[in-house]
Amino acid sequence: MSIRPTFLISFTITVVIMATALFFQYGLGLEPCPLCILQRIIVMTLSAIFLVGLLHNPKPSLVRRLYGQIVATTSLAGLAIAGRHIWLQHLPKDQAPECGAGLDYWIKTLPPNEVIEKIFEGTGECSEVVWSFASFSIPEWSLIVFTGFFLYGMKLLIKGH
Repeated sequence: MSIRPTFLISFTITVVIMATALFFQYGLGLEPCPLCILQRIIVMTLSAIFLVGLLHNPKPSLVRRLYGQIVATTSLAGLAIAGRHIWLQHLPKDQAPECGAGLDYWIKTLPPNEVIEKIFEGTGECSEVVWSFASFSIPEWSLIVFTGFFLYGMKLLIKGH
């Protein structure tokens, strides 16, 4: 059985997610916070994995399992980032981090390990809910999507198809 259809569907989902993110940013004027940017990087990474898998069309079960491991691990990183983002959004206002310097400033002035630390601490903008649909914020929707990709990766890892 070919794995191409599921890789094509998964690739299409990631492209739609990125197109939506860019529409939110440039069409609606919603600037992404540092955690949103990390989630976008994870989505683009998954997109690249699915595109390579689509073009490669792995036949041996072992190779499919390797793709499953990569998808599951990448999705797990997305789950962790989205989970942290959701946690920040649900903090009481008096406990939410204050707004500070942006990601551009951090990248220019801090060593990489401190940039990563600052990103995961979150900023005031990360704790703000600026858009929601069906009572879910953007990071909550991201959590749902990353969960789906994680489960798909685990299915590939366990079954190999």
